[in-house]
This record gives sequence, structure tokens and C-alpha cells, in this order.
Amino acid sequence: MGLLQVAVPDSRPAAFREALANALIHRDYTRLGTVYVQWHADRIEISSPGGFPEGVRLDNLLVTAPRPRNPLLADAFKRAGIVERTARGIDTIFYEQLRNGRPAPSYDRSNESGVVVVLPGGQANLEFVLLLVEESRASRDLALDDLLILNALWQDRRLTTEAVARLTQKTEAEARAVLNRLVEIGLVEPRGELKGRTWHLSAATYRRLGKPAAYVRQRGFEPLQQEQMVLQ
Repeated sequence: MGLLQVAVPDSRPAAFREALANALIHRDYTRLGTVYVQWHADRIEISSPGGFPEGVRLDNLLVTAPRPRNPLLADAFKRAGIVERTARGIDTIFYEQLRNGRPAPSYDRSNESGVVVVLPGGQANLEFVLLLVEESRASRDLALDDLLILNALWQDRRLTTEAVARLTQKTEAEARAVLNRLVEIGLVEPRGELKGRTWHLSAATYRRLGKPAAYVRQRGFEPLQQEQMVLQ
């Protein structure tokens, strides 16, 4: 990337370490079974016996307070420097995956008998990585919520405020605040008013991602632009 060399590994070591440590710390040791790591060509799957700890669900993974099933083991891992001392390793897993140009991790196959996390691999979105590196070099380090929104907009093209709230597991007011900040730094644009408002990547962001035509497809043409195009 210009004079800057950025490594984009198949799997981000920090994300893998946190996912594996979580499987060991939070598994249900009263159940028979083993923590399995399966390394496929396009993904890593880590499974552990027992469902989520009490109070943890798929729709609050990113915002619920840490609830270790085995507190002494969790403390030992923290003291050894194996996991985040903040006990927010789940944030690290999501952040490192997205920063590496890969889809967000998935816990969708988890149930009451076991937790399964899938870390997608495959071809990285290098344009997305470049965008994040450029933002960092401009002293605009993006947080996890920012990456979740930008990645979703890149995949789905357009989102409502309600959908962003579900994605970030925050209230609509909190989601709107994050979106407005992304608008201020020029990465996102709104369309429509009030409850009908939707959000999409800005023209500048699509250019930086090498997809300028995609912006036109999302934004459409304003009447004045149509008139000028006909005249030209």
C-alpha cells in the first residue's frame, strides 16, 4: 500500500487465541466432551461443550457484561496474559476478523448443548483493509461498531437505523450516534428522512474501495443530475 507493507494473514492470531481461550474458559466441565478446533480451507471452527453462560445470548454477545462460567480459570488466564484483562475477548475476535478484511465471526450454530464459533477465512477484502489502514494513518482509528457497520454496508449496500441497532446490539439512539459520526468523517451518507431514513457508503468511500459505480446504483440520480446528463 504505497510505501507501507501490511500483512494480511489467513487467520488473525489474536482472534484465534481469544476464541480458543474462550472455549476453554467458558465450557461446561460438568459435561463430557472436548474442545475441538477444526481448520478448514476457508474457515476455522472451534466448538466446546455446554451452551452460553447464564444471561448470554446471540443477541447480546457484544454488550453483555462478562460472565465466566469458571471464574478461577478465567482469572488464571488473565494473569498469564493469555486473554484480555478487560475480559472483553469477544470484542477482540470480532474486531480482528473485520480489520483483517474477513466477515465477522458467527456463533449461529450454538445451542444449549454447545457453543460453536466460526472464523471465516478465504480471500480477504484488501480494499477494505486499505481503507482501514488509511483511516488509521489519518488518526481516525475506527471502533468495533464502526467496522461492523462499514462491513455490513459493503455487503448489504443499504441499512436502516433499526438494522444497525440490531447489528451493533445497541439502542437505536446509540446506533444513530455512531452513524452520524461516520457521516461526519465522510464514510457514510444518509438517504431519506426520519423513520424512512437509510444509510449507505459515501461516494468517496466507494471510490476508495474501487467501486465508484456502486455508489450511483445505491444513490440513484437526482433530478438536476438527470437534466445535466441529458444536456451533456
